[in-house]
Amino acid sequence: MSTSKARQRASFTCSECGWATAKWVGRCGECQAWGSVAEQAAVPRSRVQAGPVTAPARPIGQVPAEESQARPSGVPELDRVLGGGLVPGAAILLAGDPGVGKSTLLLEVAARTAQANQRTLYITGEESSAQVRMRADRTDAVRDELYLAAETDLGAVLGHVEAVRPKLLVIDSIQTISAADIDGVPGGVSQVKEVAAALIRMAKVRNITLVLVGHVTKDGSIAGPRVLEHLVDVVLAFEGDRNSRLRMVRAVKNRFGPIDEVGCFDLSSDGIVAITDPTGLFLDHQHGQIPGTCVSVTMEGRRPLLAEVQALVTRTSAERPRRTTAGVDNSRVAMVLAVLQQHARLHTHAHDVFVSTVGGAKLSGPANDTAIAFAIASAHIGRPLGREIVAIGEIGLSGELRRVRDLPQRLAEAARLGFRAAVVPADSASTAGKSKVIEGMRVLEVGHITEALQHVRLLDQQKQPVTGPYAI
Repeated sequence: MSTSKARQRASFTCSECGWATAKWVGRCGECQAWGSVAEQAAVPRSRVQAGPVTAPARPIGQVPAEESQARPSGVPELDRVLGGGLVPGAAILLAGDPGVGKSTLLLEVAARTAQANQRTLYITGEESSAQVRMRADRTDAVRDELYLAAETDLGAVLGHVEAVRPKLLVIDSIQTISAADIDGVPGGVSQVKEVAAALIRMAKVRNITLVLVGHVTKDGSIAGPRVLEHLVDVVLAFEGDRNSRLRMVRAVKNRFGPIDEVGCFDLSSDGIVAITDPTGLFLDHQHGQIPGTCVSVTMEGRRPLLAEVQALVTRTSAERPRRTTAGVDNSRVAMVLAVLQQHARLHTHAHDVFVSTVGGAKLSGPANDTAIAFAIASAHIGRPLGREIVAIGEIGLSGELRRVRDLPQRLAEAARLGFRAAVVPADSASTAGKSKVIEGMRVLEVGHITEALQHVRLLDQQKQPVTGPYAI
């Protein structure tokens, strides 16, 4: 039985992801949500015939491209992620957890756009107009060209667009808008799909930049049908920890620019402010020579960021020692511990190991393996590493150090912030153990983790931990 035939006969649909089935089930077979499968009315079949065209086709060289030139949003960090700014006729989906600051960011964008004499329409479906006005007063976002309306009906939203004729339209959020002629509750699969399609179609025809706010599920994926991400031109993920003021915007999909850029923001009670140099947020410059710390250089998009890794190794009498991590990948820490035990004889089977980052930084790449190993080894022997050393490199299962991408950019950023030494993987066996000066910083190339530990005096030549001042 083909999938298409099965979908044609299906009469039950999941309201969370759009998965279809021929009979009712209590749990969705796609997203595993409970109680989300409901009966769906059958869609009548119709034969589509050729009709009048909106505009005749013409050679691509005769199509004017000036109308789709990006214009600045007034928020440089957002322009960095978008690839230049807001494109007329583009549909942008901004998704994030509740309370992360999506509405605050878009209100700031709307105010900056209105300040540039570009009429802006902000539609709120989750708050009243008075509530949005109070936030605008607090964040200094009150502008003459910024229009505000509280609506949840699609027809009313289109009516506001006809009356205001904005250059920028913000819908907060897409899950609250419903169409009267479409079955289903607001936020359901059919409603979100049809409402989004109608708004995007209107934005393309009128050359309006459309920004949709989207909710996310418990696992962090965008709520609603998957087709929503295909309909829009740009998908932005707004991330942040509730315990930190740092917020990051990442491009998951971008038809007008790169998807490897990240924008950093500081969220406070007075609004949201772009952070052009966020490196200092992840470094602790107050502490002295403390064992168990090491600095790594991670890449957030195309931007190098320095982040400090901290480790604590303490004896335990428990049968199964704890392995607790925060800000780093738990599986990478487990792999580093196994490599240190096998190749460096740093036995931690009778110790609890805690590894975390400073300032809420998240280190997910393998380039941070060496810094994690240095922090654990330093904490294990109780000896500080030195504050002017950065460690960059991936560790293989045999203990070898592997090169990582964008190493020159990482080293340049570390040198700019005053670090004088770096431990990096060697390009080849001939360069292992040699050092060179890059950007005024001494860079030592090593081929194995044991060699790296020996150079920073965390391991002697017999692969045993040593004490004394560090050397590199």
